[in-house]
Amino acid sequence: MTAPHTLTVENLELGYGSRTVVEDFDLDIPSGMITCIVGANACGKSTLLRSMSRLLAPRGGHVLLDGKDVHRLPAKKLARTLGLLPQSPIAPEGIVVADLVGRGRHPHQRVLSRWSRADDAAVADALAATNTTELAERAVDELSGGQRQRVWIAMALAQQTDVLLLDEPTTFLDVSHQVEVLDLLTDLNRDRGTTIVMVLHDLNLAARYADYLVAIADGRLYAAGDPSEVLTSDTVAAVFGLDSRVIDDPVSGKPLVLPVGRHHVTV
Repeated sequence: MTAPHTLTVENLELGYGSRTVVEDFDLDIPSGMITCIVGANACGKSTLLRSMSRLLAPRGGHVLLDGKDVHRLPAKKLARTLGLLPQSPIAPEGIVVADLVGRGRHPHQRVLSRWSRADDAAVADALAATNTTELAERAVDELSGGQRQRVWIAMALAQQTDVLLLDEPTTFLDVSHQVEVLDLLTDLNRDRGTTIVMVLHDLNLAARYADYLVAIADGRLYAAGDPSEVLTSDTVAAVFGLDSRVIDDPVSGKPLVLPVGRHHVTV
């Protein structure tokens, strides 16, 4: 199990140009748990994740890792503890899968150090975990969208950080691969104690896999806590503008959202 780390957002304000996207945002990420962030399109989910990984500097407030501002930490030191899989990452042209996944080991390389057996093992484990071993010598730009997404997840796993942020990790994946990836991340959390924070588009998958659910509306924190407390029909209406019924998932026991369309009769 990994050592616990704290990740905290304090009075955060974020934006692009003259547009404010996130404001007055406070959040404590539970250490060693899976946190899922949900909300309507353009509500600030990905913007928040970008700032938590120091890709976007805040206009105000702080993101603190173990009490230290992530925007003031040395990049390589931060990358040994906190990893990010952004939305729609871009691979260098012509790079093969094994080399891309191997880039996840760069934060662990020191000046004049050589590639080690530990690096080989980390890459092999990441490829095996994501079922991409057979793709190791293929060029990334020749892969399907789903294959590429699994390769990017493999790179994030190879980095072996104690905190892992993922922005829509199930993008481009069919239902079976979505479940495989989320099961994999759950294994990583349970076996290694990795703190996982991910933005998910699918409310029901978020509810099923989250230990802690964060709902964002219009750039502000609307609710956070256990999925059974957060995911109610009132929350779905306030955050997504959607009429719904929330029942217990017969498989997981977690909340299950059933949308109510205009052409359906409610009972």
